[in-house]
Amino acid sequence: MQLDNDRSGEAELIRLLLKRQSELNSLLEVTRAINKNTATPVLIQMLEVILQNYLQIGRFRFLIQQDDSFACISKYGGVIEPVSALHRACISFKKIKVPTPVSSHSNSVLKQYDYFIPIYHKSKAIAFALIGNFNTSAEMVSNDLTFIQTLINVILVALENKKLFKERLQSERFQREMELAVEVQNMLVPVRIHKDKGVEIDARYLPHQNIGGDYFDFIRLNEHEFLWCIADVSGKGISAALLMANFQASLHAWATVENDLINIVERLNKIVLNNTKGERFITLFIAKYDEKTRLLNYINAGHNPSILYSKGEAVQLKLGTTMLGVFEELPFINQGEIDIDPESLLFNYTDGLMDYEYQGVKSWNEDKLLKFLLQHGEQSPDHFNQNLLDHIKVVTKGKAIDDITLLTLRIF
Repeated sequence: MQLDNDRSGEAELIRLLLKRQSELNSLLEVTRAINKNTATPVLIQMLEVILQNYLQIGRFRFLIQQDDSFACISKYGGVIEPVSALHRACISFKKIKVPTPVSSHSNSVLKQYDYFIPIYHKSKAIAFALIGNFNTSAEMVSNDLTFIQTLINVILVALENKKLFKERLQSERFQREMELAVEVQNMLVPVRIHKDKGVEIDARYLPHQNIGGDYFDFIRLNEHEFLWCIADVSGKGISAALLMANFQASLHAWATVENDLINIVERLNKIVLNNTKGERFITLFIAKYDEKTRLLNYINAGHNPSILYSKGEAVQLKLGTTMLGVFEELPFINQGEIDIDPESLLFNYTDGLMDYEYQGVKSWNEDKLLKFLLQHGEQSPDHFNQNLLDHIKVVTKGKAIDDITLLTLRIF
């Protein structure tokens, strides 16, 4: 009798050792797959094969947290329930941290299974598993449940590492994109300070983030003519910077061969539309000045109106057309033409100058900008720009919410 008991104990020990060996082999196989960066669907398939073939589990549901909800990433056996029903059933065990029998539970979903298995990270539940049709001995059930929990934990760690790696790659890609965009943006700013016998220029560019969508330019066409522009492209990032780079190249190309501003703007509109397919647009103020005739021609394409200050008066330059890149053919173009007196100041800006976060009543608008022009229009361009920025800080007491670009010219 004792001999039979001894042999039975030896057989049970051998079976347990073989089972443990199989468990270790399964974990080793999964770990090797993880180290080879095996795709997520393959890891889930490996999990299901181990549960079905090795542990003889006939029904399985595996839910993991994604953002503020849960997703079922593995399911087999029985009638497949809606994820919402599984989630509602599992969250009733939100404080349970160990595998728990559920076959006698009152919940209609839970009682279809044998065990509920929670997976925690620190004090937060990050995954749930339900197993059913689970045929194991009373002696082995604790061991099997611990193994299942361990196996799921290993795969969850792998999935989390994949997610973190992907996020890091995306972050590095975004950072590189921003670096490229900044490089492109810097190439788009050919002049910040310029002075010759006919004009003095000062420009300030204050991007809201590392890279903005503003652009300005000054082109000396010949000994007695020059052209300038200020523009704002919708959107940010490398795509906006590349669009502006293309826009700048097109402007320089056409400005040197085309005398008519209307023709230049029409061509630029088609170029923007062809490049963006209507998904982006550009606002633009462009002007051309002849020092011999003292005649200024300009077109305002949906941009904030530039302001001409001369002899104690400030005039907004509003004539023009719609923003570029919206219509295949611009619906109208009205070219402005104005004589410029000596010592006139021309102030150009983007809409970021007017956009601030206010804690109380809005304290900055176009009327107050015009008033500032009237009070400070005799200053040099660099002093004017600096005083304006200092003034806005005092008046708004808020944060800028967009890029700010100032381009100020004094025409002698």
